[in-house]
Amino acid sequence: MSLNKELSTVYEQFLETAPKEVTSVINDAVDNFKSVYDPAGAIQPGSTFPQFQLTDATGNKVSLSDLLEKGAILVSFYRGEWCPFCNLELRALQAHLDEFHQRGVTLVAVSPELPDQSLSTSEKLSLKFPVLSDVGNQLAKQLGLFFAQPDSMRTVFDKFGVDWKQRYGNDDLGVPVPATILVDRTGIVRNTFVNPEYRYRLEPEIALQWIDQL
Repeated sequence: MSLNKELSTVYEQFLETAPKEVTSVINDAVDNFKSVYDPAGAIQPGSTFPQFQLTDATGNKVSLSDLLEKGAILVSFYRGEWCPFCNLELRALQAHLDEFHQRGVTLVAVSPELPDQSLSTSEKLSLKFPVLSDVGNQLAKQLGLFFAQPDSMRTVFDKFGVDWKQRYGNDDLGVPVPATILVDRTGIVRNTFVNPEYRYRLEPEIALQWIDQL
């Protein structure tokens, strides 16, 4: 089954089981964001990926330069461990990790969660690639990938037991727009997938096609 078919199944199950007041708040928040967000404002192919230094799940600092020394990188921005759609995407990427490595590409996941939360995600999903913490969404904002969720979403996270401040170190509800970006070894963005609708993600097979065209 393709990743997006899995995501669609999970979404349908969520709509069937979640309280209507919850789905209504989420749908309103996403629809409002989609009405004002323009993916063309996000980083585009041909642009230079900005330098960064982020902390990985074990507390080590990782820079763009460090990663590019090994070759091209594929960067996946996800919202957090509480998001089942993000977890499915991370698992799908992990399932293709050997294929990325065979092509000399380093896979990297980035979220605004604190490093200890990233470690939890890595362990729960048995991830064997770096998971970096973009606390405060600083890198996501530079890339035009920031979604300031409305205060109405607080009731949703409270209902599902998500302690935002504990996970993110702040209380602003900001998350990245789910995105996947291929950066060649010179630091130039070659391909991007950006979708403000959180339940659609790039198929790993498409990412591999991108890489084969480098």
